[in-house]
Amino acid sequence: MTDTPTLGSTDAVWMASRRSAAVERLDDLSMPSEREEIWRYLDLDFDPAFRTAPLTAGSAGSTDAVLEMWHGNTVSVVDGFVVTEGVPTIAEASDEIALVNDDHMFATAFTAYAPGAALLTGDHLGKPLLVDVQNTSDATTFPGVHIAVPRGTEATVIVRLRSTTDAPATVVPTVTADVSDNARLTLTIIQDWNYNTRSLGRAVIELGRDATLVLAEIGLGAKIGRLHLDVNFVGNGSTAKIYGAYFGEDDQTLDYRYFMNHIGMHTRSDMFLKGAVEDEALSVFTGMIRIEETGQKTEAFQTNRNLILSSGASAQSVPNLEILANDVMCGHGSTVGPLDEDQRYYLMSRGLTPESADRLQVRGFFEEVVQQIPDEAIAAWIRERINGKYVAAQEEGRV
Repeated sequence: MTDTPTLGSTDAVWMASRRSAAVERLDDLSMPSEREEIWRYLDLDFDPAFRTAPLTAGSAGSTDAVLEMWHGNTVSVVDGFVVTEGVPTIAEASDEIALVNDDHMFATAFTAYAPGAALLTGDHLGKPLLVDVQNTSDATTFPGVHIAVPRGTEATVIVRLRSTTDAPATVVPTVTADVSDNARLTLTIIQDWNYNTRSLGRAVIELGRDATLVLAEIGLGAKIGRLHLDVNFVGNGSTAKIYGAYFGEDDQTLDYRYFMNHIGMHTRSDMFLKGAVEDEALSVFTGMIRIEETGQKTEAFQTNRNLILSSGASAQSVPNLEILANDVMCGHGSTVGPLDEDQRYYLMSRGLTPESADRLQVRGFFEEVVQQIPDEAIAAWIRERINGKYVAAQEEGRV
């Protein structure tokens, strides 16, 4: 593996030790196997090119529509490097910060090669915060964000992942968060890589006693767009609402693996994801609600709805429950199907053309999720991006 003296030169002692161990271990690891259920739908026949990980940030892209409409604080992460002055990284933190487990090759590579996740806490969270994560070349990069919400406080964070060029790349974005007792985190993750990028993402969020999480994830870009999410309900009374909207076209694969791990008592989770696919795109949702023996009085629900807009597109939806406690309330449901013919007929009876009726159906389908975006201007931008995909496909005769 490539030596990383520049990356490790400012590491705290604990991070230097962990990075060194990961570099050594990476030599013995291979690409995850498609025979494993958790990887089965991904085309893993590619070189992850960890050796191309840059030692410095590339040139940042220009300000785009999202940044122009944003009025809160902003932190920039370019090619994995935090470039905003005054924002520390976890690699420099004096006390060890829990990261994701090095449980497969990509997670281990993140530990080995990530310059250091942006460490966001205290003053950085005093106002709504946009983290602008950019990839600028065909190098493999490891951007990271760690959010620490102090006890009894609130934070609103939007993490926007984007490409500034059309270059093919591999990215391993990682978002972690500790939401302390009686704290609240409203987090939005917008995945907007170019269609040549393979993104193998991970998010891990830990909730303290009476902590609250509202998470919205929007999947727009990437050739492979994967997000493995773990929410750990450690504290009694912790709650989370998880919303997702994703739209795949061309030959995109959007792969979501959501795990709600209920450990404390009186916890609650609600997962609600909606997706659409057209052309030859594939979407995958695997949701797991796991309730430990200690998780009595838990309430947990998951729902996944999918629209198939072209004959060549497909969606896989697999909700799961694993319940070890005996005093809980749980439920799950999923649907996969085309646009509703009855709704189309009703709308046409009110004077709409078939094309306009279908556009209205798609818009309405996603609206329940888009409304959860905390910033109205960014919600409008997301709404336009999602609807624009379908309109373009209609105009080009792809649906």
